[in-house]
Amino acid sequence: MTRELPDGVRDLLNQHAGVLTRAGALRAGLTPKQLAARLDSGRWQRLHTGVYAAFSGQPGRPSLLWAALLRAGPSSALSHHTAAELDGLVPDQARLIHVMVPSGHQVAPLAGVVLHYSGRLDEARHPARTPPRTRVEETVLDLAGAAGSLDDALGWVLRACGSRRTTPERLAAAMALRGRVRWRTELSAALGLAADGVHSLLEFRYVTRVERPHGLPAGHRQHLVAQAGQRQYQDVTYREYGLVVELDGVAAHPAGERWRDVRRDNANHAVGQTTLRYGWGDVTERPCFVAGQVADALAARGWTGAPRRCGRSCGLAGAGRSRLG
Repeated sequence: MTRELPDGVRDLLNQHAGVLTRAGALRAGLTPKQLAARLDSGRWQRLHTGVYAAFSGQPGRPSLLWAALLRAGPSSALSHHTAAELDGLVPDQARLIHVMVPSGHQVAPLAGVVLHYSGRLDEARHPARTPPRTRVEETVLDLAGAAGSLDDALGWVLRACGSRRTTPERLAAAMALRGRVRWRTELSAALGLAADGVHSLLEFRYVTRVERPHGLPAGHRQHLVAQAGQRQYQDVTYREYGLVVELDGVAAHPAGERWRDVRRDNANHAVGQTTLRYGWGDVTERPCFVAGQVADALAARGWTGAPRRCGRSCGLAGAGRSRLG
């Protein structure tokens, strides 16, 4: 029951998903005796040292996030995977809560919480969103910097742009403010392609392993068309030649998605476009074979250019081999 609480305490609980600190409760008018009575009776529970939930039972996600922030201090902010969760960059919740704290503010280890220290938290924190968190651009760059591989780092940047949570320009500006950025050159190159419509790591690999190394013409990325009464984005469109390349990032699709792809391909065919469809293994393990097929399809539709080998061991496939540049 909160009706018997001082107004200031109720305000704190409303702001922080039912959670408050001991210091905050006392400042807002609760006496130490009243606070102890609620904890001893089980009506309230301790989540961290000096941080309490004004209810019994399992705390929900918002309460756990606020509890971590309140324990870490008023200058802290959610970051990394937790900030990404709140801003829709990831579909799932990580088991651990990530909190960023200003450098020089030492916080005792917290159960279930990963603490990150930063000397630039004031500029990295979003000025308005609650619970406090890092800006989307800062979150993406933090996750890219902590990634286990370059592919994972590129994936964070491209997905953020592709989902329209941010833009390549904003990410580039945020990166320029950082003195040190892991994989800066590679991330900058990915942002350049993201500005041209590359929205996924698979699309990035198509450009960098298939299209450019083999001298194919540059396709149009994420081309919006209206066919069969529906709007759709084509991953790569060679509009002059009536050729579409669709890139599927997963090995297998549910039946509904497979039929959706068939319908899209049929709609393309009905307006004179041919669709080639490739997956992750095709682009990353057999890029030269894919380049040969695309070159042959382009040549059959009027392309007068010539594909080129990407190296001495390049295995361009199909008739394109007789026209190597």
